[in-house]
Amino acid sequence: MSVNSRSRALVRAIITTILCIGYLCSPDQNSFAESSIAENMTSSFWPQWRGPQRTGISTETGLLQQWPESGPPLHWQIPGIGEGYSSVSIADGRIFTMGNIGSDEYVFAIDLVTGQMLWRARNGNGYTNGAGDGPRSTPTIDKERVYVLGARGDLSCLRVQDGSMIWTRNILNDFQGRNISWGISESVLIDHHRLIVTPGGKNASIVAVDKQTGETLWQTAALSDRPGYASPISVQVDSVRQYVTFTSQGLVGVAAQDGRFLWRYDRAANGTANVSTPIFHNGNVFSSSGYGTGCGLVNLSVSGTRIKAEEIYFNRNMQNHHGDVILFEGHIYGFSGSVLTCLEFQTGSIAWQHRSVGKGSLVYADSRLYCLSENGVIGLVNATPDGYQETGRFRLPERSAWNTWAHPVVAGGRLYIRDKDTLWCYDVTDHP
Repeated sequence: MSVNSRSRALVRAIITTILCIGYLCSPDQNSFAESSIAENMTSSFWPQWRGPQRTGISTETGLLQQWPESGPPLHWQIPGIGEGYSSVSIADGRIFTMGNIGSDEYVFAIDLVTGQMLWRARNGNGYTNGAGDGPRSTPTIDKERVYVLGARGDLSCLRVQDGSMIWTRNILNDFQGRNISWGISESVLIDHHRLIVTPGGKNASIVAVDKQTGETLWQTAALSDRPGYASPISVQVDSVRQYVTFTSQGLVGVAAQDGRFLWRYDRAANGTANVSTPIFHNGNVFSSSGYGTGCGLVNLSVSGTRIKAEEIYFNRNMQNHHGDVILFEGHIYGFSGSVLTCLEFQTGSIAWQHRSVGKGSLVYADSRLYCLSENGVIGLVNATPDGYQETGRFRLPERSAWNTWAHPVVAGGRLYIRDKDTLWCYDVTDHP
């Protein structure tokens, strides 16, 4: 770390300590500020799309198990993060997201404690679309760097500290890809020294670039699928490490070392938009899509130098459109169309279904599902196969004219909800 970096870090630590002392000495003993802000900053780690493991699972505890009628207390609300559906990533006491300002696409860094904007950095031309303008993907944080992929294909690496650009390239131009109907939505995966992304070019459906330099490491010579709207995951099957993603044509796996095509499963894919991030557990991969399609579970096994993908089941019990699904204690939770559904992971059978808050997205924390409808209603639901049990519900007090499609995040005792240009932060800690 440079002298300047150490100095900035020291100043930041002093400011944070002063803020903590000010909050803790507040005469209002009923405020959310009673909790240790420093502790919240330490536990606030959500460095990429769907959290540390890309599963939508938060491991923190000590959260409210039931909300008051008005919902949890509002910590802060900030406008000015631009048009877009980018969710948030959190690390190093900062929140990262993306949005359009005017005709440009930007990356934003926001102070975790105060909600103040720390910096913004341009990432190419802004994306416009009848379904809503702005970027769709979520930044990926790796130590002192943040990686972003814009809706027009601008892939960039910036410094966490100040947003200065380290390297940038356009994956559509560099790999002869074409943008998809509603804009690139993938959030890039960092795995060791590799950055994985899906430009969808000829013999370059998936590529790996060096995360330090942006130089190409490999591309999938035997795979030319155009991208879907999903994000890749890394999985290990016996000795074979691989990357799995949902392209425009199906679920595919490629070798991590060299991009060699390994397997595919197309039955759970539709021809319009494959959005849901795959779920991997005990050698099995779950995928689901909407538009009347359904869900499938395949088992991966090593057979010599090949990977065998064998279907365990396919049914229409989960037709997840854009809200992703959660696997918790042997059950899948997600919205099948507009109906919140609980499935048994291994069999695909329905445990229960409920209209809940309406079609949307969800995240898990402390035995609860935080369900965000596209109409700005947030529900708290027990993550149990023993029937639908709701323990709280509230509505965003102000709404844009657009659907709330950015996925919710729970980290450091806070619930983060984005509605286009505005980010809301609620305190969901169960204070003593």
